[in-house]
Amino acid sequence: MTIHRATVSRVQRLSDSMVRITLTGGDVPDFVSTGVGDEYVRLFFPHGPDRQDLSLPVTTDTGWETPEGRPTAPMRTYTIRAVRPEDAEIDIDFVIHDHGVAATWAAAARPGDPLGLNAPTGLYDPPADLARQVLVCDLTGLPALARILEDTPESVVTRAVVEIPDDGARQPLPEHPRAKVTWTHGGNGHGPSRLADLVTTALPEHSDLTGTYIWVAGETTALRSVRKHLRKTLALPTDRFKVVGYWAPGADSWTERYEALPEDVKAELTALWDDPKGDLEDVTIAYEDRLTGLGL
Repeated sequence: MTIHRATVSRVQRLSDSMVRITLTGGDVPDFVSTGVGDEYVRLFFPHGPDRQDLSLPVTTDTGWETPEGRPTAPMRTYTIRAVRPEDAEIDIDFVIHDHGVAATWAAAARPGDPLGLNAPTGLYDPPADLARQVLVCDLTGLPALARILEDTPESVVTRAVVEIPDDGARQPLPEHPRAKVTWTHGGNGHGPSRLADLVTTALPEHSDLTGTYIWVAGETTALRSVRKHLRKTLALPTDRFKVVGYWAPGADSWTERYEALPEDVKAELTALWDDPKGDLEDVTIAYEDRLTGLGL
């Protein structure tokens, strides 16, 4: 695993809710993209008020660690909107809001600000017989959806549904001759997420999904019923869909509540992954069902 040091070269406001940060310099020329539309990286931010004081971790055999005597850099995960190897540039789009390490940093980003990022991983993985795809996301998934759409062959029919807080969050998407995009208001921390309803409306029971791939991304807890609908109600093979949780409301308090669980309950949850019974998607459903039952 490689951790790259990058520098902000441009900042572009895309909408009321999103800003694009272009990174270059540093180790960016050595960055190798997977080429997958929803590839993601872990970003490492300055730990304090000095935006130039970036304490990057060093890689180890099992991941990374903070050098002795240095502060730990806050880390968040983001998708990459674009990579231009010929220009040694990377675009990352940030949702702007009034809290959080990443959003606060991005709102004040200026050329010359340093940032760290690791090597990317992609998840979108359509089958070879892809003829149709359904893409559903909230605002956090919009950069990945746009890149997926940009890279989709012209022969593939695409149905895209994007949940945004309001019309001020809309932005132009790449044109595609066989794509239909629907914008709908809701969720995104401004109200209950409608991602589950959007998916079941687009993919009702008994749908003919021959040659279809489904990609859904956004609020993690809202995606629990999405995963169950795709896997259990529609009985889709796991290579026909990808469900990706990008964020969770009250993530810090969630962690505190999880850690407060009785030790035997935490051991039970851990055991689901230590000795999985069946496909990992089915294990994920069992795990999420248990979390829901625990109020998590």
